[in-house]
Amino acid sequence: MSEDYKIKSFNSIEEAENLLKESRNRIDEIDNELFDLISQRTSIAKDVVLAKEYMGMPIYDKSREDEIHEKVRGISEEKGLDVDIIDQILDMLTVLNKNEQKKILRRNVNGQY
Repeated sequence: MSEDYKIKSFNSIEEAENLLKESRNRIDEIDNELFDLISQRTSIAKDVVLAKEYMGMPIYDKSREDEIHEKVRGISEEKGLDVDIIDQILDMLTVLNKNEQKKILRRNVNGQY
């Protein structure tokens, strides 16, 4: 286990309060970074659907989704994260991307894109 993640012992309430405040601030920063990354991922998915549509490829690619899930499972295990929960998060990201892709396709069909 990394030195940063060992159980800490405290010498005072203030020390514990400071760690709590710093930890919550860092979590907030990470949350903001995650939302930025999710936004970037979704934007790239729009590019993917436009390229697939132009090339006449099917939008849904089960083998690609399976490949991504397998990769993420391996990373989850390597990092000691709950594989099932991370898999659910990936499913949610996939749904988000598919919904955005459907919007793009509807715009193209309606001639509004």
